[in-house]
Amino acid sequence: MASPDFWSDPARAESVSKQLTRVKGPLDKYHTLNQRMQEWDDLVDLALEENDLDILKLQQNEAQDLLAALREFELTLILRGPYDHEDAIISLHAGAGGTEAQDWVAMLLRMYLRWTEKHGFKAEIIDALEGEEAGYKSVTVEIHGENAFGFLRPERGVHRLIRISPFDASGRRHTSFASVEVMPDLENDETIQIRSEELKVDTFRASGAGGQHINKTESAVRITHLPTGIVVGCQSERSQHSNRETAMRMLRGKLAELQQQQWEKHLAELRGEQAEIGWGSQIRTYVFQPYSVVRDHRTRYEVPNAQAVMNGELDAFIEAFLQQEARGSLQPEENDS
Repeated sequence: MASPDFWSDPARAESVSKQLTRVKGPLDKYHTLNQRMQEWDDLVDLALEENDLDILKLQQNEAQDLLAALREFELTLILRGPYDHEDAIISLHAGAGGTEAQDWVAMLLRMYLRWTEKHGFKAEIIDALEGEEAGYKSVTVEIHGENAFGFLRPERGVHRLIRISPFDASGRRHTSFASVEVMPDLENDETIQIRSEELKVDTFRASGAGGQHINKTESAVRITHLPTGIVVGCQSERSQHSNRETAMRMLRGKLAELQQQQWEKHLAELRGEQAEIGWGSQIRTYVFQPYSVVRDHRTRYEVPNAQAVMNGELDAFIEAFLQQEARGSLQPEENDS
């Protein structure tokens, strides 16, 4: 960065600057936490010497804040994936079940948007296919925030909902499924090679809200990567160029994930591992009736308040997964009903 011609290539300069931030970030956070801890310790000693209960009470609250900050810092240190520091793109798809499953996708979308808001991240819906009666058949969201992909990748998999259906006049209990796909949002990655001849690009008129312009021009873009069959699309912007750029970032992210999965599968074969948590596996069940509970089948962690989870309280599930992943003890649950 000290080179005189460093900024002559803005794209490379921005990439290197981000690398510097990623390297310095944990160290800066450590120094900040360490300083806060020293100040806390000094104030507690002072309060004890002067028997000042008001200061002790304030420091008790500060201790809780410090513990929360320390736990979050610990999680950032165990993020070990090559793209964990990147922004995230999350896609939700309804499983079998028609309106029930599509409504479940809308509920999950709200849950992730609430989680995003709690963390001060930014979210933008970039593609959506609404259901005929309710919810979505599929929806894709960009989430911008520090380590967004690293924190959200534990959500990949199939999510199951058990509840009394609001769409069933008989009031019967229904089971619905939705899949959650999480990929890194990659502006540019030299390790992901995409040749133009490998792409099939289709343009079409965007659907949904957006006024007359969005319906009269073929601004929406769908890209098919012919060697892998991966299909991505975007219709959130009025400009076809902007939608194409977003779709290409999605494609890079999916190819990066595919590359990582193939490498992990190869390592598992070398180690002789039999158990594998795949895309089609059921990772979590949300029960609304006859009781309230959300249970993760990989970590065995559960919360007896389903509504709190649906309001974006996901951190405990994410932390349990990352801690267990760091210990190398993740195992799928057997004979789950």
